[in-house]
Amino acid sequence: MSWLVLVLSGVLEAVWATALGKSEGFSRPLPSVIFAVALAMSMGGLAVAMRQLPVGTSYAVWVGIGAVLTVAYSMVTGTESGSPVKVLLLLGIVGCVVGLKILH
Repeated sequence: MSWLVLVLSGVLEAVWATALGKSEGFSRPLPSVIFAVALAMSMGGLAVAMRQLPVGTSYAVWVGIGAVLTVAYSMVTGTESGSPVKVLLLLGIVGCVVGLKILH
């Protein structure tokens, strides 16, 4: 169950990171509210997962999921350019996250 909570918290990290960018310095209300709610839920989930999982592994998985999803979303929406090398590097992060799960 801790792994599921951790993965969902990583997804919420991508949500708050994206909302933060769209808030334009907290000048847009809806993205600002989405940022705050997703941030609180993401951090809360990370804290719950850390009750049973090691801190280092939890944090690395949380950040990895959030980073990959944030960049992937940006590439899909055209906010950020994509390239085969960038995709390969993102897949490397995914591989590392999966490796941490397998080693646990």
